[in-house]
Amino acid sequence: NLIQDARKVRDIILMVGDVSDIYVTNFGKMMNDGNFSPRELDAIAFGYARLLEEGGALVAELKTVITGGNGLSLSDKERMDAVDQIYTRMLRYRNLTRYYTDKAISVSFLRSQSKGDAARVQALYGKPSERYW
Repeated sequence: NLIQDARKVRDIILMVGDVSDIYVTNFGKMMNDGNFSPRELDAIAFGYARLLEEGGALVAELKTVITGGNGLSLSDKERMDAVDQIYTRMLRYRNLTRYYTDKAISVSFLRSQSKGDAARVQALYGKPSERYW
């Protein structure tokens, strides 16, 4: 169980990286898209900022659980349960970030279809094998 929890700790950190990567990669593309107004881009950036904040808070919580920094001593079972809960929540935030990104890209795609510019948007957001939206 301890080895499994160590993997979950590693996976939590990797998921924070995934959330950051999804944001950096796709928001940069959205800024060059042309189908979003500056106000919409501000709103999208705010949404990403909140998701990144939540992910960072989970990492801080994980650190507290691992190091015992909260002043309470946890049993191994309590520590493993806490890691499991943090893992589940981080997985949810990563999936929510993907969903959020997919929806924003979908808005751009729909707008581009009405303008007859769908091929450009498809090319902007990746090769067919990379398109998850």
